[in-house]
Amino acid sequence: MKQYFGVIVGNRDAFPDNLAKEGRLEIIAVLKEMEYDHVILSEEDTKYGVVETYQDAKKCAELFRKNKEKIVGILIVMPNFSDEKGLISTIKLADLNVPILIQASSDEVEKMSRTYRRDAFCGKISACNVLYQHGIPFSLTTLHTCPINSEIYKKDVRRFEKICKIVNKLRNARLGQIGTRPNAFETVRYSEKILAFNGITVEPIDLSEILGAINELSDDDTKVKEKIEYLTNYTKTKQFPEESLKKLAKLAAVVDNWVKEKELDGFAFQCWPSIESNLGIVPCAVLSMFSEGLVPAACEVDISGLIGMLILQVASETPSAILDWNNNYGDDPNKMVLFHCSNLPKSFFHDTEMTLHPIMKDFRGEENTFGAIQGRIKAGPCTLLRVETDDTYGEMKAIIAEGKYTEDKLETFGGYGVIEVPSLQSLIKKICNGGFAHHVAVSLNEVGDIIHEALTTYLNWEVEFHI
Repeated sequence: MKQYFGVIVGNRDAFPDNLAKEGRLEIIAVLKEMEYDHVILSEEDTKYGVVETYQDAKKCAELFRKNKEKIVGILIVMPNFSDEKGLISTIKLADLNVPILIQASSDEVEKMSRTYRRDAFCGKISACNVLYQHGIPFSLTTLHTCPINSEIYKKDVRRFEKICKIVNKLRNARLGQIGTRPNAFETVRYSEKILAFNGITVEPIDLSEILGAINELSDDDTKVKEKIEYLTNYTKTKQFPEESLKKLAKLAAVVDNWVKEKELDGFAFQCWPSIESNLGIVPCAVLSMFSEGLVPAACEVDISGLIGMLILQVASETPSAILDWNNNYGDDPNKMVLFHCSNLPKSFFHDTEMTLHPIMKDFRGEENTFGAIQGRIKAGPCTLLRVETDDTYGEMKAIIAEGKYTEDKLETFGGYGVIEVPSLQSLIKKICNGGFAHHVAVSLNEVGDIIHEALTTYLNWEVEFHI
């Protein structure tokens, strides 16, 4: 879907009007080139379709309100100094509560006469000051000034789009919880009330209801046959136990129906020990399939971990996974092993296969534990994110780090990889002292700065960005 930006082009009477007129045409052309839609005043609405006076601001705000459901963020464009009162009046009257990106156009050294001089450098500082006075959060471009049609501004707009997506998604996120947390794992407890206060809804369902729906499905059900075919082609395996495959397919079909019915953005699943005892499979492959399809699925009913997965997915537009901070890597203080047993999306792996669960088979028997996804994670950059509800302080908090998966030698089982993080020992101390869980959400992309700005500037979460 194309994203809609509300666009405010500023102007000020002491500066050349032609700069504002040209700036409006430039931003329209840039957004069209980048395949974004926009809501902007026409030249019939105000002089040149820009905002300077309070009357201009009222017209622009009314236009924005009419398109409130479309607009994901606001772009303020300052081709010259621009009237800060006109800008702030538009923002306040529109009352959209969406992220704002402020751009100021660069002066050219050879064009500093009254005809071409912009002074947007100074005007941007003035506009930011007034937004700050009114308690309105905003984002800045990489460079204080830049041309509207420059590549660096286009890159800033792309980055800003992701910030908008994260903010808007988290303010209206709908997450599913299937079953209860494992009794032994108090580490994954969370506050549903704190999530609700922050706009995140949790839809719980007992695992018995899922199992009951599975029992009502026939082997000949069309959707079951579709899921069997998908599972068979999802990843290689040395064996496909027929009964286990049917059970996995039925689980996938039932969960898929439930996710669509409740309009969920993702879900967390009670992956042990009940489902092995009562259905005779592990759900890892099903969770992997959903995550690969951009419906993040966390194991061990880790709702907080699921939120991290969702944020990383929105920021990177690629699948995310959940793993354990699991092992040291020899004596290297900046390397460790990230591991799960595992439900990682298949795109995380060099190569992978579906197998018996390497741990659960020892407790529940091989006949009850088919469906785990195993393999080594690809080398390359990554972002790590752990989210928590802090009940003591009644707030959302998170810790972010960036690192890279390496090719260091390691022979083990599950979904695993060696990761290198600068000052890793300091990071682990922050995790322990901050009361963060042993799970961490991971993306194979560097998106930490985007997430940090979205969570801190616009959502007021308490966030540590480990650098």
